[in-house]
Amino acid sequence: MRYILLNKPYEVLTQFTDENGRQTLKDFVSVPNIYPVGRLDYDSEGLVLLTDDKQLQHRLSEPRFKVPKTYWVQVEGVPTEEALETLRRGVDLKTGFTTPAEAELLPEAPELWERSKPVRFRAAIPTSWVQIRISQGMNRQVRKMTAAVGFPTLRLVRVQLADLKVADLQPGQWRELTEKEVQALTEDMAAQTAAAGTFRTPNKGSEYWPGGIRPASAKPAPTGGFNRSGNTAKPTAEGGKRAAGSRGAGRVAGSASFTPKPTGGKSSGKPSATNGPGRKPGAKPTGRGPAAPGGRPSSPGRKPGPTGGKRPGRG
Repeated sequence: MRYILLNKPYEVLTQFTDENGRQTLKDFVSVPNIYPVGRLDYDSEGLVLLTDDKQLQHRLSEPRFKVPKTYWVQVEGVPTEEALETLRRGVDLKTGFTTPAEAELLPEAPELWERSKPVRFRAAIPTSWVQIRISQGMNRQVRKMTAAVGFPTLRLVRVQLADLKVADLQPGQWRELTEKEVQALTEDMAAQTAAAGTFRTPNKGSEYWPGGIRPASAKPAPTGGFNRSGNTAKPTAEGGKRAAGSRGAGRVAGSASFTPKPTGGKSSGKPSATNGPGRKPGAKPTGRGPAAPGGRPSSPGRKPGPTGGKRPGRG
């Protein structure tokens, strides 16, 4: 398996194709059949891990496993201690609160490479650098966090993923992880999985979901959802199928809660019009009176029409 650490440049998509012709990972990494672990915004820079180890990729991408990611963030202004404490406690982003994070003001600007496009800032307002460490993966989370406390982000660089650091990698450069780094990463993820718990799908001992999270590559859920209760009860109707015309599986004809429909038509619950109580047996009345001469049969109480069976004209 391949494990590649890339320093993603500014304005590069964290994917291998783009219909609009923008730069992608393919412009820097030509290794086939590898995929990025998580995402890094188009206008952000720094570490991206690529691998063909699908299990490790899923574990690193899933927020439940709390994989820490460290960012150096250049913000507009100098954050106060109150603002930093808000970042540590959690920020209301209107779509939900962020989990507690580590945030500290760096005493001076870190030594970084020059960005392909210079950062635009206002000369009258100073800038500063904050180190933020989070384990969530909300969309544009760090930028929204700093904006929520009043200090917009000007530049964002991911410098560490778990224990992997950017070190001397320049933008667009990548390297293979060492065996020691792969082993440490695997053991760390195994510990995270054990802490989160493991769920085994019923009747499929060979398939497991780390942390109870169904991977995107898993087969779609059957109708009615996955049976996580382990209840394997089957319908009790004869032949294992629902009886025609009945509602609900497992109903048996003749039970107290179900009465089969009579054959030969619909039943309204009313006595039959032919032989009901209080009615003498005999032919069913037609409900129409004798036919008028030369015309159609008339109903009782209807006056016969004029001779010839035709209605008079309308003037």
